[in-house]
Amino acid sequence: MSDKPTIRPSANGPYIVKNCRMLKGLADGQQYASEGTIALCRCGGSKNKPYCDGTHAKIGFSGAQAPDRVPDAREDYAGQHVTIHDNRGICAHAARCTETLTTVFKLGQEPWIDPNGDTVDKIVTTVEQCPSGALSYSINGVEHRDQDSDPMILVVPNGPYAIKGGADLEEVEWGEGASREHFDLCRCGQSKNKPFCSGAHWHHQFDEHAPARNG
Repeated sequence: MSDKPTIRPSANGPYIVKNCRMLKGLADGQQYASEGTIALCRCGGSKNKPYCDGTHAKIGFSGAQAPDRVPDAREDYAGQHVTIHDNRGICAHAARCTETLTTVFKLGQEPWIDPNGDTVDKIVTTVEQCPSGALSYSINGVEHRDQDSDPMILVVPNGPYAIKGGADLEEVEWGEGASREHFDLCRCGQSKNKPFCSGAHWHHQFDEHAPARNG
């Protein structure tokens, strides 16, 4: 048996997860029961988060992608020593790049990435912090996309499920250049790029303790 969990986003319902050996809170390290098959809320309304309690059916949750979502397209920013790859369509807008290395990742500017803006080491360290897999990099023609970590699902406070170490995500179309080792799955119910996080939890001020909202 694979050591990676299997995740299937059910139609307008929860994530059906099997073989999850580690489900825990990102901030507090709280470990949740994950034996057997579990259903994780993705409508944002369950009163038993992270587990589903059937609220999705009551609030009319839709698992469809929004027509006005950011298009799936990868762009390459070639520098003297490193090329940075970016797909805005799968970005979760965690802002770790724009807040960590402002000389390279320039919010509100075009082009917004300057691959010559800092040292290769700093660029690599920053790109490896990208939780969604939207960013990767190449050195000497070799792309570095994935990381080395144990398979787990992390529950981000008022945010997505952060998948680490890979998962078999079923019946899902992957974005161009997307990492299958680390990625973010929406749990607020508002993402335009379901099942992946689009950063909508920020805009909708998702509160995991608040009453259910229509998705």
